[in-house]
Amino acid sequence: MSNSPSRVFVGRLAGADVFDPIGDRVGKVNDVVVVFRLRGLPLAVGLTVDVVGKRRVFVPLTRITSMENGQVITTGLVNMRRFKQRSTESMVVGELLDREVTLKDTGEKAVVEDLAIEQTHAREWRVTQLYVRFKRGEKNAGDTKIIPTSAVAGLARRVANQAATSLLAQIDDMKAPDVADLLSDLPEDRLIAVAREMDDDRLADVLEEMGDDDRVAIVGALDIERAADVLEAMAPDDAADLVNELPEEQAEILLGRMEPEEARDVRRLMTYSEQSAGGLMTTAPIILPPDASIATALAQARRQELPPALATIIFVTRPPMETPTGRFIGVVHLQRALREPPSKMIGEIVEQIESLTPDDGIGTIMRLMATYNLTALPVIDQDVLVGAVSVDDVLDKMLPEDWRDIDEHELDEAVAERHNYEEEDEK
Repeated sequence: MSNSPSRVFVGRLAGADVFDPIGDRVGKVNDVVVVFRLRGLPLAVGLTVDVVGKRRVFVPLTRITSMENGQVITTGLVNMRRFKQRSTESMVVGELLDREVTLKDTGEKAVVEDLAIEQTHAREWRVTQLYVRFKRGEKNAGDTKIIPTSAVAGLARRVANQAATSLLAQIDDMKAPDVADLLSDLPEDRLIAVAREMDDDRLADVLEEMGDDDRVAIVGALDIERAADVLEAMAPDDAADLVNELPEEQAEILLGRMEPEEARDVRRLMTYSEQSAGGLMTTAPIILPPDASIATALAQARRQELPPALATIIFVTRPPMETPTGRFIGVVHLQRALREPPSKMIGEIVEQIESLTPDDGIGTIMRLMATYNLTALPVIDQDVLVGAVSVDDVLDKMLPEDWRDIDEHELDEAVAERHNYEEEDEK
């Protein structure tokens, strides 16, 4: 690797783009895999790389020709088999950052914030240096220092209640689905530690993207008040799905600690079948009265927390404006609103579209969405709007339950098998 620096800090490597020799992007670096040995420095053996299709693969460092300027170049020979961590392996970003170590000469305790891997003459990559911050109560509390790996003890030892500060810094700019994917590969104790350190809104976004087992484990590990706050920050339909997975006694306690209005929406969604429009809908789409201006409608569509699929349609009703609303009037499509003067009232451009009842099934929902090319549909009960179903909620139900954890090829096979099964069932 003559074209590359012989020492690389992992914090600068995580998230870097990976390219093949001709410049085509292969994926991005997720983490670095190291192995601890009885003697000598820990050995860095390879990178985990997220490639197209959410597949995470292992690339040995022997197949890396360059690691610099925020990018990694491979020999082009990448084994596309999905990576599975072995018991002898440790992940730098996922497990070693924030690990507490003890300086052998002074006995001071410090926390690892980054580490460097360095290539030897034998072309091995070893963990040679640590970037640490001294813990509170120590002589140099708060100070940072680069020290040799050989100068500390405890790097290989997993510590209960390990902090998550450095890992959180690494994932701060990542999108919620990518964070959920990264966290799902962590040991459960580390997963919970990281989740506890997130703020409520960030954790809510990540929980919405996780599989049931992981999010149930996280909510179960939070104190009741914190768990209730996080549920309130989630979309009502996602919160209802999560609460449905909890033990009945725990679910009731959490619902009792939530704000009454938030809990009411979740309880209402839980009464419907998960495969019905009522079970799939959210109770918080954009809802405005007919005398609201186009400017107001566009401002509502720009809300950051609103999923894109729901931002394309404004639902127009009589007061009250929270579900269940007053009489449903119709909808205004965002594209139409963009062509009108900001001062115009949305009631002047309202349109009628097909609507759903709470008991309509997924087949009816998909047919209407496909027929009218819509990303969201109103759910009406006795002439009032009770919610809206978006296309992402339908896709989530149509895909296998573990779709987040399988790669694109396995997903293709699972969807095809499910489609064939449903065709046979219809015959």
